[in-house]
Amino acid sequence: MEPSNLNKEQDQNSWALNAWTLLSKLRDQSPLIQCITNFVSMDLMANTLLSAGASPAMIHSIEEIQDFTPHIHALCINVGTLSPAWLPAMREASLVANKAGKPWILDPVAAGASRFRLKACLELVGLKPSVIRGNGSEIIALSKASLGPTKGVDSSHESMDAMEAAKSLAQSSGAIVAVSGAVDIITDGHRVVGVHNGVSMMQKITATGCAVTALIAAFVAVDPLHALEATASALSIFGIAGEMGMDMAKGPASLRMHLIDSLYNLDQAAVSSRLKVSSL
Repeated sequence: MEPSNLNKEQDQNSWALNAWTLLSKLRDQSPLIQCITNFVSMDLMANTLLSAGASPAMIHSIEEIQDFTPHIHALCINVGTLSPAWLPAMREASLVANKAGKPWILDPVAAGASRFRLKACLELVGLKPSVIRGNGSEIIALSKASLGPTKGVDSSHESMDAMEAAKSLAQSSGAIVAVSGAVDIITDGHRVVGVHNGVSMMQKITATGCAVTALIAAFVAVDPLHALEATASALSIFGIAGEMGMDMAKGPASLRMHLIDSLYNLDQAAVSSRLKVSSL
């Protein structure tokens, strides 16, 4: 075996072991993940967290934040069905999480679609999320702080188109930035990692992106000091579950069911044989 190929194999083995270790920790610890998320994603997000071994709490009322949020292990904020009434709770929860030393993850859904949405997302970025996960168009909009072409919540850009924007946003925000796409890109502004797991039909199921953001929150909850590795591991684990689900699925509806089952049943052999993570 060529030295470069040997290094790649060792790198894959290291990533696979790390991803499995984090999933095992998640299952053992069952971290409490607060999700302030959109109406479309609540069901799939909660079921994804449950099947992975975490404990979801879909609490978004500002009246509960001061009592509840200090006790969580991570917070997931998703602006999908954004309204002015929800913004204060998002702001408050991120401040409380920061004060309590708990990681929080931002999903800036359709960030460039309107001025109201872009302003809200930029304000939340300023409140120091641990990780920002979006598609190419969302990350470019945040990086440039400008409105851009969008197809609702779908991306007009491939993940690779957003690599420089992701690095720039990571450097300016201090967050790990993850860009979902055919290849998921994760960066701290310097290092760039690519995750090559998943199947295209996952895009035909609403809220898969939202669900993987919640899974990232759970993985970062069990390893907050290594948010880049935790983020890449969560993306690869979710992608592997999608691949295994696709082996049994007949279309998007059955893929949704089999994805959740596959995530619940995932074992070390599947992670070791299927995980595809590389440095970019």
